[in-house]
Amino acid sequence: MAEEKIIMAGFGGQGVMSMGQLLTYAGMLEDKNVSWLPSYGPEMRGGTANCSVIVSEKQVGSPVITNDATSAIVMNLPSLDKFEKDVVEGGNLLINESLIERKAERSDLSIYYIKANEIANEIGNSKVANMVMLGAYLELTKIVKVESVIEALKKVFGPAKEHLVPMNKEALERGAESIK
Repeated sequence: MAEEKIIMAGFGGQGVMSMGQLLTYAGMLEDKNVSWLPSYGPEMRGGTANCSVIVSEKQVGSPVITNDATSAIVMNLPSLDKFEKDVVEGGNLLINESLIERKAERSDLSIYYIKANEIANEIGNSKVANMVMLGAYLELTKIVKVESVIEALKKVFGPAKEHLVPMNKEALERGAESIK
């Protein structure tokens, strides 16, 4: 792993920002160079939200990702429409098949269709669809260890919400299984 530049995008409220923050935090825990750059659409919740995350062995010069994302995780159709073009040739495109009916248009990417919402509902909470997608992404890239993301979760959630960690861990594992 030299460097991963990831665009994560979806509707506000789908956990796109927290997915990015957890990945960034996990990278920090592993002493990697990281950046996290959030971007909200005008509507906030319900509007589109995306963030750019860079995890790198070397210093990160700019947090901005333009047409050179190594991976994109898209949770909804507007995000696929907007960011499919920004992934480099040979990059990864992870699509939440639960909410996106169309197939990717490009054939020069590694494309993965994940039924994130169905898997999250099987686990018992629709809110962990983002963690299912993150689990699939981690399985693909091995950019950080799943354990580091769990550690980051404990820090972010704090003691009051520690009971949510096992469900999120299961979502990460199920996401990884979905692309094996």
